[in-house]
Amino acid sequence: MAQGCNQVLCWETCELGFFAFFGSLVIAGIVGYLFEKWGWSHNGVLPSIVIALGAVVVLFMVRVMFGWSFGSPGLDAIIGSAAALILIPTEVAYRRRTKNRRR
Repeated sequence: MAQGCNQVLCWETCELGFFAFFGSLVIAGIVGYLFEKWGWSHNGVLPSIVIALGAVVVLFMVRVMFGWSFGSPGLDAIIGSAAALILIPTEVAYRRRTKNRRR
């Protein structure tokens, strides 16, 4: 009987992980869109959303494989996508701005 309960709990945990993953992706899309609209990143809306989604996928994998996290999956999504949008594209945006100034 106890073994059946463990299987049910495992299934519920897997199911919640499924919803947490897709909820994190939705939050990352929203953060990517807002960062672009507020002027914190200058990549375009679609590249900002893709960068934020990639960061959330990486953080979710790290959370599952190693157990490292900042808190809830939603908080991980906000912190990860914001960090990626601030850190990753700054060099590309800088090059694009300096290239456009030369013309």
